[in-house]
Amino acid sequence: MEEYHTIRHTFEPVWDSDSKILILGTFPSVKSRENCFYYGHPQNRFWKLLAGIYEEAVPETIDEKKALVLRHHLAVWDVISQCDIIGSSDSSIRNVVPSDLKGLLQNSGIHTVIANGAKAYELYEKHQLPVTGIKAQKLPSTSPANAAWSFGRLKEAWGAVLLGI
Repeated sequence: MEEYHTIRHTFEPVWDSDSKILILGTFPSVKSRENCFYYGHPQNRFWKLLAGIYEEAVPETIDEKKALVLRHHLAVWDVISQCDIIGSSDSSIRNVVPSDLKGLLQNSGIHTVIANGAKAYELYEKHQLPVTGIKAQKLPSTSPANAAWSFGRLKEAWGAVLLGI
């Protein structure tokens, strides 16, 4: 049986002063931590989803992923900066240290916060909403564990928020 490990988030948020929408995950998966970037598991649909919504090629490199995010005035980060976790299991998260969103929010035009999945939403509501005062929109997780949502359904739900339709 796997054990809990205290893990600290090791890579920076992706954003700039033109960012309008902040997309928050919970905490990087084992694969994301190995790759030192967001949504690093090859089965996670996040990058394919953004590319599909914006009708672009799926980014392969970290630089291409950052460029896609910034080109569409998005920001990407995680709710948690440190926690105790077993592997990549969001349900095992405990002893949460929230990310400091204040600087990012003060230095950008972010007006919308999206939680990528129920756990990100739950953790945002508990740890971040009292600080930010911005209500998050919960969208279905892009994780491969969320098999109940087809790619088409994900694209429709996420597109409605990201494209404002």
